[in-house]
Amino acid sequence: MKLIKVFLLGLIGIILPVSLSAQTVSGKLIDENSQPLPYANVVLLSLPDSAFASGTISGEDGSFTLEATSENQIVKISSIGYKTVCKPVSPANIGIVQLVSDAQQLGEVVVKADLPKTRVKGNAMVTTVAGSVLEKAGTGNDLLNKIPGLSAEDGSVNVFGSGVAEIYINGRKMRNSSELDQLSSDDIKSVEVLRNPGAKYDASVKAVVRIITKKTQGEGFGFNNRTYVGYQYDLALLDQFNFNYRKGRFDLGGMLFGRDNKFEESKILTQKTYLDKVWTQNSDMKSPFHTQDIAAMLSLNYQFNENHVMGVRYDFSRNPQIEMCLDMNSSIHVDNLLEEESKSNPHSITTNNRHTVNAYYNGNFNDWNMDLNMDGMWSDSNNPIVAEEYVKQSDNTEVNNTIHTLGKNRNELYAAKLVMEHPLWEGSLSIGSEYTYSSRINQYVNDENIIPDNDNKIRENAVSAFAMYARSFGQLQAQVGVRYEHLNSDYYEFGKRMDEQSRKYDNVFPSISLSYPIGKTQLMISYSGNIERPSYYKLSSAVIYGNKYTYESGNPLLRSSILNTLSLNASWEWLYFNMNYSRIKDMQIQVSQSYSDADPSISLFTHTNVPKVDKLNATLSASPTIGIWSPQFTAMYSQQWFVMDTPDGPRNLNNPIGFFQWNNTFSLPKDFQLNIDLETSTRGEDSSYRIIEPGSSVNISLYKGFLNGKLAVQLQANDIFNTSSSDILMYSGNRITILQPESRRSFGMTVRYKFNTTKSKYKGTGAGDSQKNRM
Repeated sequence: MKLIKVFLLGLIGIILPVSLSAQTVSGKLIDENSQPLPYANVVLLSLPDSAFASGTISGEDGSFTLEATSENQIVKISSIGYKTVCKPVSPANIGIVQLVSDAQQLGEVVVKADLPKTRVKGNAMVTTVAGSVLEKAGTGNDLLNKIPGLSAEDGSVNVFGSGVAEIYINGRKMRNSSELDQLSSDDIKSVEVLRNPGAKYDASVKAVVRIITKKTQGEGFGFNNRTYVGYQYDLALLDQFNFNYRKGRFDLGGMLFGRDNKFEESKILTQKTYLDKVWTQNSDMKSPFHTQDIAAMLSLNYQFNENHVMGVRYDFSRNPQIEMCLDMNSSIHVDNLLEEESKSNPHSITTNNRHTVNAYYNGNFNDWNMDLNMDGMWSDSNNPIVAEEYVKQSDNTEVNNTIHTLGKNRNELYAAKLVMEHPLWEGSLSIGSEYTYSSRINQYVNDENIIPDNDNKIRENAVSAFAMYARSFGQLQAQVGVRYEHLNSDYYEFGKRMDEQSRKYDNVFPSISLSYPIGKTQLMISYSGNIERPSYYKLSSAVIYGNKYTYESGNPLLRSSILNTLSLNASWEWLYFNMNYSRIKDMQIQVSQSYSDADPSISLFTHTNVPKVDKLNATLSASPTIGIWSPQFTAMYSQQWFVMDTPDGPRNLNNPIGFFQWNNTFSLPKDFQLNIDLETSTRGEDSSYRIIEPGSSVNISLYKGFLNGKLAVQLQANDIFNTSSSDILMYSGNRITILQPESRRSFGMTVRYKFNTTKSKYKGTGAGDSQKNRM
């Protein structure tokens, strides 16, 4: 803590004298609803001939700074869809500038489609949604699945080559995966993807997706209701009601969500374990699931004036039931001789509860902007399993067993984060600090004492501080930052602190980003350091009973992975290209080992680190528009350099994988839109697995709008030929596994009705997000 205090005080000591002496012009841009207006063009013109002196763009919070060389200059502010504003350079602090919409100009942009769909802007890849065919993609989740290099499923968004992304909606951290489905694609203005987010974000964040919605529409009460009916293996029902009430400076928002879903997973599993003999397990598995979800949210927001706003938000989610029934038939061979046949029928009903509270304050003091967030989170899970096992041995002897296990975990978290921003040297400086306390308790009990009971606790204190500076040098935009993180982790088993498993980490992560236009081509190159901390589940020492032959466990000695990534982005009209190269130290993988010498047929899956892995990823996307047809073709390339220990000795898993997507959108009369999307992949290797039989899929959707977009109906058919699943071969220590999942087409219908859908002004960004993700 002393180091962080000295770090922050030193920065402030440098900033204050410089900021007092520098003659900078600064201000903050907001739209008609007092929301920050990012990425507006701000240029300094010399009078009387209006010669260009310098220029910049407004930041995420709408702020900007410029260096004035004379009092005989003006500031010209412009943004697509808004009327241009001119301001004198005196006084230097222009203050809050509100831009009003220019309906005629906005209409021209939509009709002419002057902006490319995806382009490099600053340190982000920006996809324009407003005025494009993407407006009718469906939900926010459906929309993100059509962004080049992104894949989205049930609120989890992956950036190709980077991993799972954090999602921000109008600057607020997304807290529940269902929030993406709360959004309608026609309410979204643009989507920004940051592959190297920089020092402002936690070092565990390898990618960020920022969603900017369209301007709000007036005051009063508004709501948005979405109903979904689907069928795959069985019926799926969902209803989600979002509401918002705004009056003057007061804003109340809320959400009610309920879902009942039945589905099934079917697969064939072949496992070969190389011990004193070769044990081969062939399994045919069918797992019907029945999940029920309820969630609610309430947020209060009050804006005192243009400079001060605060609010509080409460989120609740519960799974009254996640029921799983597994029907697994297996045959066991030892050195190709039948040893036994078995049937296993585990049955579990899991319940989960989660409560989250966020309070925030955002204020401006002269040239300083302060953003303070405080979070609390409490969750628990209860997972009882009863497994009926029937075994027929080679001599026809039958053995029947019933196994009872109970797993429980409880999570608790408290966090606070402070970020300060200030104009400096024609740029913007951000400094901040964050503190998080978290506690995770795992308990596991087996009534039959086949495996030992376990009670472990992980308690962590995490402190971080960062500094980031951004500035434009003519057309060159630069951003540089550094982040320091300290983590103290205490590990307990049955109440006793375990010194070897307890850890301390002190890490420094630099980042830099440079972007520059060359003609119509926008270029951006960036570097960042990141960390991937093991989830609490991976650190647990509890041994989990899977079936008679397979157990699973974490590894309390598992180390964090360190990543260094260099990325290149380029865009030209309707073409977009990205390439990034990563070196990963201590990458985390799952391996198999013998559970005990007494019974070599039992394998224990656990986790370990591998010293070094290099990865190269590239994405090329083309999105032209040809009449009513808007095709988008995306090709993705992935290759790693990784040596894996296998039963046959070390093996190079270096074969690349290609992924291909071809999305086709047809804009039809009377507000119809047809989508036909195709995707496939090649054979190749990633991490510790190999695609041995790639899958492909064809998805079709039809959209129809009514009542000027207030009512919308969408029909979907996914994987219509049952070909989406890929067969995978996985290497895990002394075991080789071949997984052959079954594909199954699905059908769905979504009906959405909107009335006066004002957006919440809530600006809380949250704290302790990296620790929450590990829970």
